[in-house]
Amino acid sequence: MPLTAIIVQARMGSTRLPKKVMMPLAGQTVLAHVLDRCRAVDGVDVVCCATTVAPEDEAIVAEAERCGAAVFRGSPTDVLDRYARAAQMVGADVVMRVTSDCPLIDPEICAAVLRLRAEEGVEYAANNMPPSWPHGLDCEAFGADALALAAATANEDFEREHVTPWLRNHPSISRANLEGPGGLPATLRWTLDYPEDMRFFEALFAKLPKGASSVGMDEVLAILQRHPEVSAINQQRRDTSR
Repeated sequence: MPLTAIIVQARMGSTRLPKKVMMPLAGQTVLAHVLDRCRAVDGVDVVCCATTVAPEDEAIVAEAERCGAAVFRGSPTDVLDRYARAAQMVGADVVMRVTSDCPLIDPEICAAVLRLRAEEGVEYAANNMPPSWPHGLDCEAFGADALALAAATANEDFEREHVTPWLRNHPSISRANLEGPGGLPATLRWTLDYPEDMRFFEALFAKLPKGASSVGMDEVLAILQRHPEVSAINQQRRDTSR
């Protein structure tokens, strides 16, 4: 059977909100929430945290290991190379990319993207071409061979820094997209980049039931419908054009 890995990129040196993935949220770090949710994705064999060789990222290594994730350390700037080497280290045949600033990443949606890739027989599948889910539920799945080809071929700085632009744009790569609900949900911001995003998550997680790693998008939307004041906390950061 093909081995499927979720690789979560994480570093302490975020420019907009430094050390954001190690911030405490509802009794554990943001990174721990993400890794917990990734482990809950059906069909995933291993979760790997791909961080950097920078000394400041020792804290991420310790936290990822505490959470039971595999750890790979690579280039701080060439994230595409870091992903490809992480996939090679864990022996992945299929890779899902998730970022560490999305503590509401939905295991069911991730599993649906993995299934879509397999059922359509494509090399790359995502749920944001164009975006139609809340920003923070984004995920991408691709073959390890396609990832290795991208790492060997991509030569633009933005292709190295953001992992998947080459896969999303090269004419040789077949693709599929998982369409979301669109409308208002697609304008919501569930990712951590600014202090007001953290205040949003703190207010929201205070209203989530215990075992928050199992709470999916529909339940979060229902909570926000009952508590519009929570959804308004980071409203000014929303990008309705994404």
